[in-house]
Amino acid sequence: MALEAMARSSCPKCGFEEPQGVGSCGRCGIVFSKYRPGTPPRLAAGRVSPRPSRWRTLAREWLIESDQANDGATLAGRALVLALLGWWGTTLMTASIESNAAGESFLHLINLPFHEAGHVLFMPFGRFLMLLGGSLGQILMPVVCLLTFVIKTKDPFGAAVALWWTGENFLDLAPYINDARSLDLPLLGGVTGKETDAHDWEQILATLGWLQYDHRLAHLSSSLGTLLMLAAIAWGSLLLFRHFRRLSA
Repeated sequence: MALEAMARSSCPKCGFEEPQGVGSCGRCGIVFSKYRPGTPPRLAAGRVSPRPSRWRTLAREWLIESDQANDGATLAGRALVLALLGWWGTTLMTASIESNAAGESFLHLINLPFHEAGHVLFMPFGRFLMLLGGSLGQILMPVVCLLTFVIKTKDPFGAAVALWWTGENFLDLAPYINDARSLDLPLLGGVTGKETDAHDWEQILATLGWLQYDHRLAHLSSSLGTLLMLAAIAWGSLLLFRHFRRLSA
């Protein structure tokens, strides 16, 4: 018995008794020759044990855990809003670019003032940025709302709604970009691009020499909008689930 006890040694990490001469622990997997007390142990495959990322921790804290709403009325209101955004978003995301579904919705009338304000805001930076500023303006407005909800009011659910609105604006821009060569889309004032030189994306893409890519860029804008809207629905659903669990606890 004494000889058997002497022929065994303990793992320096977990204390598991090992036969002398083995190179790694049969329980936790560390390689004895690579293990240094006080440093992260290495697994048998030689990989460092995973540690939570600082950015991941901050993102979870700001985007999820900062939401502490715990009343039933708020939960019901959020559920209604999320259901509406899911239904409306599905309608917009599944529509073709040519149908201009986002451009014909009432939300387009809300986006339009921010589009026109963007032209004025970027006017001091030259003609190209003035033209691009309309589209930037209608994208930046919901982004500003998103950041305000996250940083100022600590309302991640409101931020998720703002993210949905950001995605919707990309869908709203897609038909406008897609029309850069055909110039058939009615513009502000009821005229088309064929009747005026006020078509932003015709001039933007012509300046860049990218006019032939109008359809591809339109689909890129539509795809990005769809991804953002889906992310917003997923984010809101997670927050809603956590809210429900707080009430059930």
